[in-house]
Amino acid sequence: MPVRLRKFIGTILIVVLVILYALLANTIAVATLAESPWWVHLLYFSLTGLLWVLPAMLIIKWMAGPRPK
Repeated sequence: MPVRLRKFIGTILIVVLVILYALLANTIAVATLAESPWWVHLLYFSLTGLLWVLPAMLIIKWMAGPRPK
């Protein structure tokens, strides 16, 4: 697969990932954290704010293609 096509597909995947992940994280927060103290909200959103990076890193690695030998 050409690198340009790989990067195009990867960019679309990352945008979709971020949108779906944000919707899911906020839906879970609204459903479960309504009566929680402020520090639970801070901890939850700090963790979920960093957690999306893991699948994005995999997509970026895939976008870069195989390592040159």
